Amino acid sequence: MVNTKVTLCGLEMDNPIIPASGTFGFGYEFAELYDINCLGTFSFKGTTRDPRFGNPTPRIAECPEGMLNAVGLQNPGVDAVIANELPKLATCFHKPVMANVSGFSLEEYVTTCEKLGDIDSIGWIEVNISCPNVHGGGMSFGTSAEAAAEVTKAVRAVTKKPLIIKLSPNVTDIASIAKACEAAGADGISLINTLMGMRIDLRRRKPLLANKTGGYSGPAIKPVAVRMVYQVYDAVKIPIVGMGGVSTAEDVIEMMLAGATAVEVGAANLVNPYACRDIIADLPRVMEKYNIQSLTDIIGAAH
Repeated sequence: MVNTKVTLCGLEMDNPIIPASGTFGFGYEFAELYDINCLGTFSFKGTTRDPRFGNPTPRIAECPEGMLNAVGLQNPGVDAVIANELPKLATCFHKPVMANVSGFSLEEYVTTCEKLGDIDSIGWIEVNISCPNVHGGGMSFGTSAEAAAEVTKAVRAVTKKPLIIKLSPNVTDIASIAKACEAAGADGISLINTLMGMRIDLRRRKPLLANKTGGYSGPAIKPVAVRMVYQVYDAVKIPIVGMGGVSTAEDVIEMMLAGATAVEVGAANLVNPYACRDIIADLPRVMEKYNIQSLTDIIGAAH
């Protein structure tokens, strides 16, 4: 029998598969389709301090081998997530869950992480630093090592939960940013978030998205993601959660060979709601095909 178990930041998971934030809601919607306890864990919908309505529509545009989205972090705010969403989730998911946190100022990140850090059912906090810093000229926190480290250090001070910093690929040197997060107290790194993209309507001669630009995800970005996971593995000693274009068990193995301890599945959930269940079911077959007895043996094995 093959062993699919992995350990992420001190917490053991039955397998490395994690539905990515923004593609799995708060979990209970998917629990109506299958038993989501088969998952390693999942990263719930990006949560901010205050409720957010999100961006104007249209928010989604199809692309070859993927999609653009500019949803704009629509969510009910951290207090409503704690009061309403997490109790509903607890009725159908009985493992530690990953909380995904976004913010537009240092204070927002700190407040949201502090509140979620008090919740027993939350195993990890995944901090998305791809948001624009409203007090820093609108540039993303994740575009400089200094700003990324500042967020990491501030959040580290208010929670003892394992802290995973989610990096943007829209940078020139992702390895230096990962190293800065590690030095500031991160327990793990997740990457990549979406690539910035745009599509234009030929008849209207205007961008398809109301927001003009959006995040590009799907199979086409996988080679970029694998490359960045590979680079970051060489730069840090903390575990990596790899993501970007993953839709098969073979993709999971490839990410782990590049250096990922666990693997998030994003856009594939929007195409096939059973994607994660099917990948988990297929993992043993693929492991046997490539003579892999235990997934922990292959983490970073391509180096």
